[in-house]
Amino acid sequence: MPLRTLLSEEQIRTRIAELGSQIARDYEDGDLVLIGILKGACYFLADLSRAIRREVFIDFMGISSYGRGKTSSGEVKVTKDLDVSVEGAHVLVVEDIIDSGITLNYLVSLLEQRKPKSLRVAALLDKPERRVRPVDVAYVGFRIPDEFVVGYGLDYAERYRNLRDVCILDPD
Repeated sequence: MPLRTLLSEEQIRTRIAELGSQIARDYEDGDLVLIGILKGACYFLADLSRAIRREVFIDFMGISSYGRGKTSSGEVKVTKDLDVSVEGAHVLVVEDIIDSGITLNYLVSLLEQRKPKSLRVAALLDKPERRVRPVDVAYVGFRIPDEFVVGYGLDYAERYRNLRDVCILDPD
């Protein structure tokens, strides 16, 4: 399938540096736990964690709502849970993309039950026009149009994750 570049590697790198600086200012003290949502957020999490100039803890969760298709199934399940407690810690959920909001809405509700000191979300990409459930995203890399995108961690049937750019996947 043909690909068209939407965001270049340089644009992504620049924006992540800006986000990292902002997050470091916003969390000057206390434990900060970054929770990367597998598999898509792994690239963003790695780069963002290095851009945050303070100590952070990193953990991962696996959440599934897509399967192998291009649209959310609407059914959310945890496929990998946290290895550490987040009680009393500042928690920053790190997502690759916010689309319908179904997965993130579920995840935030789940994590709130674990009594973090604070809970916010950072997303590389946001597609607000696709929103079905409300979500509060504190840190957004880029707002993008309603196109199916791959690269920089995002996939289609487990392909294209390793692209350095974010690209639109054209079905033609």
